[in-house]
Amino acid sequence: MKTLATLAGLLLSLLAAPAALADVGGSCHFHGNKPASEAIVSDCATQRKNALVKAGKLPASWQSVKIEQAELVDGKKAKEWKVTFKNPAAPDAAKQTLYLFFSQPGNFIAANHTGQ
Repeated sequence: MKTLATLAGLLLSLLAAPAALADVGGSCHFHGNKPASEAIVSDCATQRKNALVKAGKLPASWQSVKIEQAELVDGKKAKEWKVTFKNPAAPDAAKQTLYLFFSQPGNFIAANHTGQ
């Protein structure tokens, strides 16, 4: 009888685990497939851009740059958020636009200056 009760408890906890992961996580890390809002993705993109500046991967001039556009686009596998920042103060003209990509639920994918 104890084994049956233990097995039933284990089974119930395994069935409940996906529901626990289906909601928004902390610090711009999300679980589940619920699409993130533009406001959430914009906030996460600003945090990610600032982290790139702090890590020295972007010049300090990017710190004050605001989002120009956030849009849902067709990615290689599924819909993705594409967030665009423009910094006319960047010395290299080819690197005046920064693109950050997020999954539809809001998880960071990549950052580049090409938009691809």
